[in-house]
Amino acid sequence: MATTSLPRAASRGGSFLVEACAPEDVFTPAELTDDQKLIGQTAEEFVLNEVVPLIPDLEQHKPGLLPQLLKKAGEIGLLGGGVPEEHGGAGLDKVSSVRLAEKVSVYASFAVSHGGHSGIGTLPIVFFGTEEQKKKYLPSLATGEKLAAYCLSEPQAGSDAQNSRTRAVLSPDGRSWILNGQKMWITNGGFADVYIVFAKVDGEKFSCFIVERGFPGFSAGAEEKKMGLKGSSTTALFFENCQVPKENLLHEVGRGHIVAFNILNAGRFSLGAYCTGGAKRTLETASKYAKERFAFGKPIGDFGLIRAKLAEMAIRIFAVESMIYRTAGLMDRAIAAAGEAADTSQQSMKVFEEYAIESSISKVYGSELLDFVVDEAVQIFGGYGFHEDYPVARAYRDSRVNRIFEGTNEINRMLIIQMLMKRAMSGALPLLQAGANLRDEILAGPSFEEPPAGAWADEERILAGVKKAFLLVAGAALDKHRDRLADQQEIVAALSDIVMECYAIESSLRRVQKAEAARGPQSSSAMADAARVSLHDAADRVDTGARRALAAVLEGDMLRTQLAVLRRFLKREPADTIAMRQRISAAVQASDRYPFEDR
Repeated sequence: MATTSLPRAASRGGSFLVEACAPEDVFTPAELTDDQKLIGQTAEEFVLNEVVPLIPDLEQHKPGLLPQLLKKAGEIGLLGGGVPEEHGGAGLDKVSSVRLAEKVSVYASFAVSHGGHSGIGTLPIVFFGTEEQKKKYLPSLATGEKLAAYCLSEPQAGSDAQNSRTRAVLSPDGRSWILNGQKMWITNGGFADVYIVFAKVDGEKFSCFIVERGFPGFSAGAEEKKMGLKGSSTTALFFENCQVPKENLLHEVGRGHIVAFNILNAGRFSLGAYCTGGAKRTLETASKYAKERFAFGKPIGDFGLIRAKLAEMAIRIFAVESMIYRTAGLMDRAIAAAGEAADTSQQSMKVFEEYAIESSISKVYGSELLDFVVDEAVQIFGGYGFHEDYPVARAYRDSRVNRIFEGTNEINRMLIIQMLMKRAMSGALPLLQAGANLRDEILAGPSFEEPPAGAWADEERILAGVKKAFLLVAGAALDKHRDRLADQQEIVAALSDIVMECYAIESSLRRVQKAEAARGPQSSSAMADAARVSLHDAADRVDTGARRALAAVLEGDMLRTQLAVLRRFLKREPADTIAMRQRISAAVQASDRYPFEDR
């Protein structure tokens, strides 16, 4: 198992909103070990050499080709990252898993198939299986001898998973569960050997089962005709008096939601990593094309508006990458803190639960990043970007579903605030005390304390203001709506967006500060530009969202007063972000790749 140089302490999930964080507390990609880089290199070389040459055949669903490639990936250890070593896997730490996910994302259809098997298809057994179930299934899943799928969605139950209509009843002889129902949109559905299936026992108790392809009464439907991810398998599944051995109940009757939600936390976190890798690849493709395509007598990459697009792609990738590696480092530190005697699979499950907020942020921010990047790549390619002979057309189609996978982005925005409030009410997160402290600060008037000093003083003040803006708006919304805040989805979404901006800009800022401490300011000048652009643009978005939300919950003098407080929190001098973007685009175009990655 690869080891990571970890931050000195693992803070609680969501605590970034209310607690100070130092650069040394944050894991960054610059700290990847040689082993972790090798894992990524192995994954990337496999996809480039074994998968990419076969994309035309994969897009046409050549029979047996995708499962054959997954099995080859399993033979060299690319499928067993989440499986403990004692059950035949690699037992990778979370940072290594992120690196692998990033690098396998060269071809999106393979990446989603990889995640459907090695992530959400295998982890339910890792986290919740009995010892007998683990011994029976995990070794073959880790090597790719058997392939897995996760089966939650139904025709009438997408994001509302517990509205499942698939039923399970115990057979009269008590030896089998009898399943009846249908699942939809199942990744790897056409070829998987092992299926993690959710059904309601006696029509009421939401539960989970391990179903094998050969069980009587099981069948898979035809391949769906999808807009994108055409190389992956997506089918419906049918259970007609399907006989499942009694011992294949996973976890406990009526506790299927525990399995589903914990696995979705893991899937959301991984999806952010897959999207980051896809965005990097698309940026490389767009930068190279911008040098090859001439207009008005020169490469289009020489034009300011094209350079600005390349820069913005890199800036947004930088923010998501910083968040994801920060979260992975926190997870690894939390697992390490439990000690070597702890059950690593159970600790892994607990950290996904602990950092569920950060996982939802990774999913939302990552999927929206990739959609932005592929859209801008099509624009750079112009008319050719709309043609199927060019790779950005496929990337554009493949990207769109990520905002629907693993719970829609709308659902995840709601969950971020729901989880924050739950933690606050239970005392696990001192959010209520932070809100009370902010009210005292507002009543006390402007502070005459010495402002922060140093090269990043202005940015630190803006970051602090963004966090205060969240507390201000959240406090006003709670004061008005109390326990009915969840019904005000537009306000909740605005709050969620502010939370995500907080995590993005703090992660980016701490990453740069850590790099400067290690190598000096000159070594990370373009990275510093990316962090500053992210921060200033985020502050603008926070200002707009906060004003909209405050106007929805306040009026008259109270609204005017709170808007004045908001202006004080977010007051800042304008920054020349055009010049910063020009420097970043120069860094991209110098090597035609994402410029902030150590290789």
